[in-house]
Amino acid sequence: MTGRRRSLPRPCPHATPIRSAVAGTAVLATLLTGCGSLPGASNSVSSGDEAPLTVMTWAPSGTKGTNMAGMPAMAEAYARWVNAKGGIAGHPLKVITCNERNDSVAAARCAQKAVSARAVAVVGSYSRQGRSFMGPLEAAGIPYIGGYGVSGEEFDSPLSYPVNGGQAALLAGNGRQLAAECEQVSLVRPDTIQGDQMPPLLNAGLATGGRAPAHDVRAPENATDYTEAAQKALDEVGADPARYGTAEFGARARGACVTATIGEHTDTFFDSFRRLQEDKPKVQMASVLGSVNQTLVDRTGGKSSPLEGALVTGWYPDARDPRWNTMRDVITEHAFDDNRIDPADAGVQTTWIAYTVLRATVEQVTEEGQDVTARSLQQALDRGDRAVDTGGLTPKLRWRYDDMLAVQSFPRIVNAMVTYQVVRDGRLVTTHSGFANLARTLEKPRKDA
Repeated sequence: MTGRRRSLPRPCPHATPIRSAVAGTAVLATLLTGCGSLPGASNSVSSGDEAPLTVMTWAPSGTKGTNMAGMPAMAEAYARWVNAKGGIAGHPLKVITCNERNDSVAAARCAQKAVSARAVAVVGSYSRQGRSFMGPLEAAGIPYIGGYGVSGEEFDSPLSYPVNGGQAALLAGNGRQLAAECEQVSLVRPDTIQGDQMPPLLNAGLATGGRAPAHDVRAPENATDYTEAAQKALDEVGADPARYGTAEFGARARGACVTATIGEHTDTFFDSFRRLQEDKPKVQMASVLGSVNQTLVDRTGGKSSPLEGALVTGWYPDARDPRWNTMRDVITEHAFDDNRIDPADAGVQTTWIAYTVLRATVEQVTEEGQDVTARSLQQALDRGDRAVDTGGLTPKLRWRYDDMLAVQSFPRIVNAMVTYQVVRDGRLVTTHSGFANLARTLEKPRKDA
């Protein structure tokens, strides 16, 4: 791929259909009046008055798959914090939440709820159902700020403003991290459409170190045992003492590496993997933040965890970095008894950063004397007159055309930075100071894509 892909703004959505699945039936609503709003709905709060700014945060909770209850909980804590300080530019912040249940119908209903509530933005949310939720938001002109990065539509829609590089940056970064010491790599990933995107991204990172593509090991997304996948992953990298001996890297089998990215079930995989590794030279383990986090390390034994020594790629500084201190203070003061919120969770951290973007953008709009609407927020974000400073948790963010990377299938990426971490003495710690920039790795054409 050469050059940059432009995400063109969409025209005023007069007579634009909204398709949403409700009880399995396609419901077609048509916008007949207004630009960026449903008939009778105004996503507007005049600057200078004290009417609340309504936003929505959604995430799955109580499901058999990935659950992110901490994200809406963090949004509610953020609202209590800013409202205690006088709101955002004088406006109280009203956060409504929705359980998207890892389900396309539920995700569409959450989007319709945001439209009905006259939300000016959807902020800091998690959903893999981009096809279901993005259409209603686009038709109503509601910007989607700081999604978690697991839906392709988050990196394609002109109304999406991602704060990280999503799965693409994590996997490419993990490949580059592993290329430094892995001769053979097995990637264990879900046997899903989303999982099918993972091997080319990891391989792009491996290629920067001259390594061969990873062995692709498909696994059920919600299994209770991963012994078969773990054994196949070991077989593919030829992990046996006769071939690799014992390396300087502790008692690990030299050059044999297995990285697993199965979301909330990654811990189940590593438990199966650990049992197969007993009394053998240990294979280097790896994953990405979100599949592995500090809570998982603590839950599986801390210093005695089978994850000890695992290499992990993340988007942000490690959880103990002082740049998170303000977020930690907010959690302590406004959500101290809410056990849904883990400050080390990448979802909670993404929500914090997304609300930082919202606050900066609302303040800019009001300083310019404009009403705060979904449309005015979108225009301010698109113009990018001011880059949003997240306190060093990300590079400064803006979403102008010139800021977007020429990444195949992910044209809305503006932040391709990742951090390299390792589990050491039971703690996830950064192995390199600063961020690693994956922009050039991601912009290269991927022949095996």
